[in-house]
Amino acid sequence: MTRKRILIAAAVLAVPALALAWWLGSPLFIDRAVDEEFPLTADAAIPAGMTRAQVERTMETMAMLPGDAMDEAMPAAAPDADTSAPAAEAPAEREPVVVKRGMFRDADGFHRGEGSATLYRLADGSHTLRFEDFRVTNGPDLRVLLVAHPDPQGRGDVRDSANVELDRLKGNVGNQNYPLPPNVSPGDYESVVIYCRPFQVVFSVAPLSGG
Repeated sequence: MTRKRILIAAAVLAVPALALAWWLGSPLFIDRAVDEEFPLTADAAIPAGMTRAQVERTMETMAMLPGDAMDEAMPAAAPDADTSAPAAEAPAEREPVVVKRGMFRDADGFHRGEGSATLYRLADGSHTLRFEDFRVTNGPDLRVLLVAHPDPQGRGDVRDSANVELDRLKGNVGNQNYPLPPNVSPGDYESVVIYCRPFQVVFSVAPLSGG
């Protein structure tokens, strides 16, 4: 009887000892997979009055909102040239001419973009930036910038290069047009950037090359 009690007591003591040994030793034999996204605000400027956590929540919420889709047609050709012009004069351009074009790329693992960006010279000599098959992660107060840097990797490249803001992004999905101001020359800029103004985050970039 005494031996049986000893065996039972030993078994009772062995259970927690084995559990402790497993807890300590099991990490040597079992993989624990983790796949966290890089923080959305890693490259963000945190505005006064907000915490990084608040900025993170704002960007997460905006990214989950339904897309604002656009479907603008190509700008119409300019009216016919003056018929009183001399017959020997070269005819005016009637079709838009490609000046530069590029494809949107992701800025990082969360801020994603796709589609084409094309700078056109129109028949009247003005220029328009057109997006086609365009899609970008939604975000707060996104802007369309022309930037002299050929392939900006972050806000530092944008800030340190000549750049011009064309307009607020009309929609994060679809075809859309952005006229260039008369004093803006396409030759001075090498990329298109979708830029979050309040948090100074690059959402997508389209490096441009000659048409």
